[in-house]
Parts: sequence; structure tokens; C-alpha cells
Amino acid sequence: QVQLAESGGGLVQAGGSLRLSCAASGSIVSMTVMGAMGWYRQVPGKQRELVARITRGGVTNGADSVKGRFTISRDNALNTVYLQINSLKPEDTAVYYCNAQVGSNLYWGKGTLVTVSS
Repeated sequence: QVQLAESGGGLVQAGGSLRLSCAASGSIVSMTVMGAMGWYRQVPGKQRELVARITRGGVTNGADSVKGRFTISRDNALNTVYLQINSLKPEDTAVYYCNAQVGSNLYWGKGTLVTVSS
């Protein structure tokens, strides 16, 4: 079993920045074999969408809408994935979730709310 805990969300003005963190915890084996980790976001009434994803080796991919503004990174020693968000826009307002792949299982955190005011 793996637990994911997001943090770093909040209220920010348009143009501002935030750094989201997601810390994974669980068995030593799970932490050792943890594969890709990702950030998704969801607004009410819409499907959860991929923001960015990073493999254990550091290969990243992400949505075109956030390229140049969002940067994903991870620290395997801390079992933590980060999302640096710059130049925030009101349309970035959403609940941001992280996930992690461990073997054939996909785990999700409970999310952290990001609200961008205009």
C-alpha cells in the first residue's frame, strides 16, 4: 500500500507562482520500485486531465497548455514529486492530484486546491 500526500496549494493572484509537493509513503519495497509519478488536475464538471508526468529516470511529458509554465521534478531519495507552477492564470484553478505507479497499481492522493484570482 502506498499513500500520497499533496501540499502547497492555495490562493494566488494571476501571474504568481506556487510549488506543489507530493510525498509518497509506504513499504520499503514499494518505494524502491515506484515508477512514474504524475500531476493531474480537475475542475468541477470536467474530467481529470494530465498536467505532467515524470518517470523514475527523470523523463517528463506534459500537457501542451502548461508547457513553459509548469515544471515537474522528483526526488527519488525522498519519494517526492514536485510541480513548479509559474505565470498562473485563472484557468489554472483546479484541484491538483498526484499519482504514482507501483507495479500494476496506480495510487492517487486526495488533492490540493489551487485557486488563481484575476
